[in-house]
Amino acid sequence: MDKKTQKKPTEMPEKGRILSKPRIFFGLTLILFSAVMALSFISYLMNWKADQSQAGTMLDKTIKSSNIFGKIGDWLGNIFIFESIGIASFIIAFLFLVVGTLILKKKIFKPWKTIGHSLFFICWLPIFMGALTKGQGVLGGVYGYQIMDYLNSIIGAVGLWTVLAASILLYFILEFNLRPSSIKSKLDKINENTIGKVKSMMPDSNDDFEADEELKEEAEEAEEDTASRVTVSDVSNHSPNTPINTVREPEPVNVPKGFPEVPVSADIETITTPNHTSFEAEPREVSQPVSLNISSKPIVPVSSPEEAFDIRPSTPSPAVTAAPAQENIKFNVEVAPVIDVLDDSEKQSQELVEKHGLYDHKLDLAKFQMPPVELLKDYGSEEISINKEELEENKNKIVGLLKNFNVGIAEIKATIGPTVTLYEIVPEAGIRVAAIKKLQDDIALNLSALGIRIIAPMPGKGTIGIEVPRKNPTMVSMRSVIASQKFQNTDMDLPVVFGKTISNEVFMADLSKMPHLLMAGATGQGKSVGINAILTSLLYKKHPSELKFVMVDPKKVELSLYSKIERHYLAKLPDAEEAIITDTNKVINTLNSLCVEMDTRYDLLKNAFCKNLKEYNKKFAERKLNPENGHRYLPYIVLVVDEFADLIMTAGKEVELPIARLAQLARAVGIHLIVATQRPSVNVITGMIKANFPARAAFRVISSVDSRTILDSPGADQLIGKGDMLYFNGNEILRLQCAFVDTPEVERLAEFIGEQKGYASAFLLPEYVSEDSTSTVGAFDPNEKDALFEEAARIIVSTQQGSTSMLQRQLKLGYNRAGRIMDQLEASGIVGGFNGAKAREVIISDLHSLEQFLEDLRS
Repeated sequence: MDKKTQKKPTEMPEKGRILSKPRIFFGLTLILFSAVMALSFISYLMNWKADQSQAGTMLDKTIKSSNIFGKIGDWLGNIFIFESIGIASFIIAFLFLVVGTLILKKKIFKPWKTIGHSLFFICWLPIFMGALTKGQGVLGGVYGYQIMDYLNSIIGAVGLWTVLAASILLYFILEFNLRPSSIKSKLDKINENTIGKVKSMMPDSNDDFEADEELKEEAEEAEEDTASRVTVSDVSNHSPNTPINTVREPEPVNVPKGFPEVPVSADIETITTPNHTSFEAEPREVSQPVSLNISSKPIVPVSSPEEAFDIRPSTPSPAVTAAPAQENIKFNVEVAPVIDVLDDSEKQSQELVEKHGLYDHKLDLAKFQMPPVELLKDYGSEEISINKEELEENKNKIVGLLKNFNVGIAEIKATIGPTVTLYEIVPEAGIRVAAIKKLQDDIALNLSALGIRIIAPMPGKGTIGIEVPRKNPTMVSMRSVIASQKFQNTDMDLPVVFGKTISNEVFMADLSKMPHLLMAGATGQGKSVGINAILTSLLYKKHPSELKFVMVDPKKVELSLYSKIERHYLAKLPDAEEAIITDTNKVINTLNSLCVEMDTRYDLLKNAFCKNLKEYNKKFAERKLNPENGHRYLPYIVLVVDEFADLIMTAGKEVELPIARLAQLARAVGIHLIVATQRPSVNVITGMIKANFPARAAFRVISSVDSRTILDSPGADQLIGKGDMLYFNGNEILRLQCAFVDTPEVERLAEFIGEQKGYASAFLLPEYVSEDSTSTVGAFDPNEKDALFEEAARIIVSTQQGSTSMLQRQLKLGYNRAGRIMDQLEASGIVGGFNGAKAREVIISDLHSLEQFLEDLRS
């Protein structure tokens, strides 16, 4: 043992000396080289003109150098000072010195801080010297002169010196922390030190003597109090029944002056604890001392800051007993501050926002320009002309007719709209409302009007309304409602402007609050113009990254104008050639694809703990959602179906079911429906659809039955056509004049958007694979399998769950690619066929069999 212990001290230093020799050699070499460079630079600056001319004649023995290191010194000075960075070359020599000391493990300088400062001066010192010497001499070098000259030509001499001064000032602020608060604290500290020195030089001051006496008294009291204090040591390593006699004295604690001395008995009783618990009654400092009465009470540890404030005597526990001690012992209790700790993800999102700002979904099309109002046709002044003769004539006819039927009128007033004048009458006491409603046809006959609509009573008013068409109606143009301040300043998510009300006010509604719209009207009554008005108002308000349209047009001509904005606003299936869908089979796949998109969005909202699309996009913009987990900015999707009756006739339930499912669930994830039809019969607009379309727009229909089908009340059969419509939002029915937008206006709008830069393709919806198509999977080709085919097969076999959504989560794939991989797994025989809502059957039972199967596929 002695020999071994004697060999170790002699062997270890020898090994250390062997390992340190290369380090010492390289370290000293770098330090020596830094000294050579520094001396060469100094000599070059003293004789730089002569040395510069001799720099290229190193092999010529006849020419002698004036540098102290000869032609090597000339060459170093010319390379670093003249041709490079001027006097900043000394910093490079200094960096060699720093590296040399680090190799020798002599931490004279802080390496990273030194390198940072050196790089700052290497960049700015040559420019500063070049500006100071105006390119004369070698103090700035070629680098300094060229950068100075370039900046001088761009921003001028004043701008150059401003940039230099700003950089120097910023350096000193960051280096010496020259903020107002720090400067004030440093000045206060200097003042305190100065005052302290002045007081120390005045020994005759009575105040100082009194302060010294107080300090002595406090120190003596602290020593006496410390000597009388007792702490119980850690008992975690003792048995339950063993008494503990170990006493550890705490460190001295400064007790505030004014506390009375408390005598403590010298006899120290032991405390036995039945469980392994460590108690420590060590005194601590506190802003307010708390008096604890521990006579015959157990020592209870403080588990939270709240319990430290509420210190009431508790019931003694039989498991812990304490011997009698002196009462009214003063304890200093320190209350730990409660620190609000933010979640790591919250901190990370805040750091990302501070570094990169909020996520901007418009960056892909940052230069996209919203269409101007000038694209729409100006039809001139649309002020309503008041024909007093017509008003007086109609008033007299209404009053006279009602008087003939013994219906007295107490008051009558008129409100003139674009196409209809509303006469509000207040009947006399005792007149039944039903008696006036029965006279609708008589009033129409007496006024020779196309259609009279009686509102009895008017919602929120004590009057009965009679709507009478005007003889000379005023047209409401799309330009007038788009240019209105109400539309331009709206904060709605999906603003839809329909037209104007009877009182000539612009009427708007939020499609995201409707949340779906059902439109009906006979042919030629303005239904298609109404759809164009809705689409136009959305195009004027929403950026392409915020809104996508899925257009279904069985008539093939109504919505074809919008094909030019395919790469901006339209959405389609991945394999679809055209974004505007006209084939019934593709409509079915598109609607089911929207259902898949709806389910995917609900999963994203669930993982993000959001209730609707607006909250989700706000969280994503604040960078609280990680795109690596599948999160992305979700645009609104508006499904527009121009002729729903034709789809029901050709496809029936295959169309009705996904439409009803979307209407029931899709509003929270930003998918909204606009469904229009010419024939609002109960076979087309079923109860399931009507229940989920609270907002309805009715143009003129043929019969009262159709009006009741669409609005659940008559009135649409009394409209006058040409954009005259009724809007029902679940509360009341409003009569509107729909804004007129002509085909050339829509063409100009589509061309303006289509000529701008758009996305690479239309917005791709998830690929939907129907049951019929999945039942016959083609032959599997190993050469065309996906790159993640084998990894996906291992996941499926190990979990024994043939689920496409699981592949999306595990491999972080989109639905289309995950679906294609699942089709390949089915074609290869690893999983079974499509089984509706259930997961597919996994045919291979274990991973060993799978590896053999994959090996056979590779061969």
